[in-house]
Amino acid sequence: MDIYERLEQDHDKQRTLIDRIKQSEPGSETRAQLWTDLKIELEAHASAEEQAFYSKLMAEPEGTDDTRHAIEEHQQMHEMTAKLDAMDQSADVWDTLFGKLAHKVVHHVDEEEEEFFPDAKETLSDSQEEEALRMFNKRKAAEVDKQEELAD
Repeated sequence: MDIYERLEQDHDKQRTLIDRIKQSEPGSETRAQLWTDLKIELEAHASAEEQAFYSKLMAEPEGTDDTRHAIEEHQQMHEMTAKLDAMDQSADVWDTLFGKLAHKVVHHVDEEEEEFFPDAKETLSDSQEEEALRMFNKRKAAEVDKQEELAD
């Protein structure tokens, strides 16, 4: 598995959690658990991706603009997640804002997979990609632990 397949694996998990939340009953225990799972996944993935993958691209002139855009989208998703976290999950306004977050996440991962990753493959060397994978796996595990502690 290379770095791109590993990131896509996380993207698939994010899409699945989003779909399951949309299908869940507002205010239910199931929705609350799925929301916690998605928050942990989004935050841990974004942090690990920025540290392990984006940092390598930022070091290359041709990777800077796309990487800045992706980091900006991560920040927007983080802010939306914080707002949702402070709201009642059974409220209609929660569903509305969650729909906007879901759209943002799916747009972001689709854009990465369709545009960003092909460009990154042209920019990074094989050894940079291998290092990014090793670093991502290590950072992702640490970030999941950190996010789980924060969720408790």
